[in-house]
Amino acid sequence: MLKFIKHNMETILGIEVYPIISLLIFFTFFIGLYFWVFTYKKEKISEMSNIPLEDNCVNNPE
Repeated sequence: MLKFIKHNMETILGIEVYPIISLLIFFTFFIGLYFWVFTYKKEKISEMSNIPLEDNCVNNPE
């Protein structure tokens, strides 16, 4: 089965660029995510982490 797929992939011209493009997209996404996480304000992270612990929820029907 692998030989069949490999043979078909070898006959397509320019197919070798697709793994490179996908690696660059993957790398760019995670580098961007890394910078977003480490530049996010610590106060906002602390505020968001306390939301589940707050007792005065607007959607609480009780």
